[in-house]
Amino acid sequence: MRSVLSICILTGSDEFTQLLSPYLGETDQAETRSDHYICHQFGDPESTLDYLRSAHVDCLVVQAIPELQTLFDGLHRQAIFIPTVIVEPVGETFRFAYHPALLALPTTQINQLRLTIDQAISKFIQLQPDPVIPEDAVSSESSLSHRLMAQQLRLAEKLKERLDYLGVYYKRNPQNFLRHMTPLQREELLRQLKADYREIILAYFSTREAHLNEKIDNFVNIAFFADVPISQVVEIHMELMDEFAKQLRLEGRNDEILLDYRLTLIDTLAHLCEMYRRSIPRES
Repeated sequence: MRSVLSICILTGSDEFTQLLSPYLGETDQAETRSDHYICHQFGDPESTLDYLRSAHVDCLVVQAIPELQTLFDGLHRQAIFIPTVIVEPVGETFRFAYHPALLALPTTQINQLRLTIDQAISKFIQLQPDPVIPEDAVSSESSLSHRLMAQQLRLAEKLKERLDYLGVYYKRNPQNFLRHMTPLQREELLRQLKADYREIILAYFSTREAHLNEKIDNFVNIAFFADVPISQVVEIHMELMDEFAKQLRLEGRNDEILLDYRLTLIDTLAHLCEMYRRSIPRES
């Protein structure tokens, strides 16, 4: 079964909504589903931005309206980057600043919308972080670049499933590998990985944790794109176990419970090893 894409729509008119319906499904409600897409529709940039701050969206499909730049400015300030298709009126071309992978689609070619969505995702997957991440971003450049790459990997896997072929994938950039980073970049990445792994440990045996797999996937994606050695992940695990053991002893509690967290390490390493295995080119 082909992967279903999550689409966010910003529309400025009922006519635009009706224009999209034959290709995305009936979009006269806040959320609609079809065999190809899950669509979330909004009528103004503010509510769209609020939704995108917390949702995983595979592509934006937006009407070319003057207010659109407000949305792009807000996303750029938050360092949120999403593949985007801008549907333009006949005979008009708008200039919007967001990221270099924007695709424009004239309304006269709206029958190519599905193909254009896949092309927008494919183009986004090939983006390099340097021209994308804003100088005044809300977090460090190293952290943001790895968040971008994790998003690219997620979309690459989804697009690969959707198109049913193995040729669409994101090639890791050796410049982003841990061993090629400056000491400051390396320190920042390892600090981020340790913090993310600590959240995984704290959530691993919680029956109320609904996003554990997502936490593990995000950790593994960052480690994969930075080509972090397996031994480094083991070292992070051991450091945290030592810290937890010291805290438990200070509290007069038995630290044998920490042995159970070997399952956390095994689970995480299994995910990472699978990523590395799948990245090895197949013999023809």
